Amino acid sequence: MRHWLVLPVAFAATLVVAAPAWAQRASLADRVASLEARAGDTSANVDLLNQLNQLRQEIVSLRSQVEELQQQNEQLKSSNRSQYLDIDGRLNRLESGQGGGGGGLELPDPTGAATPAPAAGANAQAARGSATSAAPVSTQAAPADERAAYEQAFDALKNARYDESATLFQGFLQQHPQGSYAPNALYWLGESYYVTQNYALAQEQFLSLLQRYPQSDKAPGAMLKVGLSQYGLKDLDGAETTLADVGKQYPGTDAARTAADRLRAIQLSRLR
Repeated sequence: MRHWLVLPVAFAATLVVAAPAWAQRASLADRVASLEARAGDTSANVDLLNQLNQLRQEIVSLRSQVEELQQQNEQLKSSNRSQYLDIDGRLNRLESGQGGGGGGLELPDPTGAATPAPAAGANAQAARGSATSAAPVSTQAAPADERAAYEQAFDALKNARYDESATLFQGFLQQHPQGSYAPNALYWLGESYYVTQNYALAQEQFLSLLQRYPQSDKAPGAMLKVGLSQYGLKDLDGAETTLADVGKQYPGTDAARTAADRLRAIQLSRLR
């Protein structure tokens, strides 16, 4: 009888001893599952970190592009300022009788006659009298009001009153469509639009100048500005063609050199 009692007791004792081992195995499985979950989280974190690094690289690239565009914008502003300072200086020299010298603002002599060189002393009056008698009176002479109207419009332009200068040049061309200053007025009307980024109207004026006055000394600059206006309108193909034509039609001019520089810049920007 005692023998049969010993067996259940022994079996119960065995269960008591085995219980911690089973519990230990269950705890180990939980720990493995926990570690696997953490490993999954770590993988997700690595992916997020890689994405973050990629975004940082893109931000650096974008900042570089922005800085490059800002630099180009400053160069354009500097170029425009230099251009207008040069024009202003030439205008002042013309007004003081020193001559304009090769480009910029041209105020043509209304009579079409060359300005006599100044003479000293008593010879000055004789020289002026001789020049006056020798120069024929032209029926194409620009009246004083034409010159005054032109100078008023240009004064607004050089003082950065672009809307006013556009209005004044428009009025000038309506009143003097065949005047001596008409080619220049068309050019500066286009410039009034160009500097305010109204590229469509600017291009229209420059093209009109090229069509009506192809022999004007403003023609090279007008063709250059057609190309730059096309660039402003995002017509890169048209801009490249026009800028290349400037060099072909007006080789060796300042306009051709500027066109070549801008053409290279456009081509490089397309390669990036």
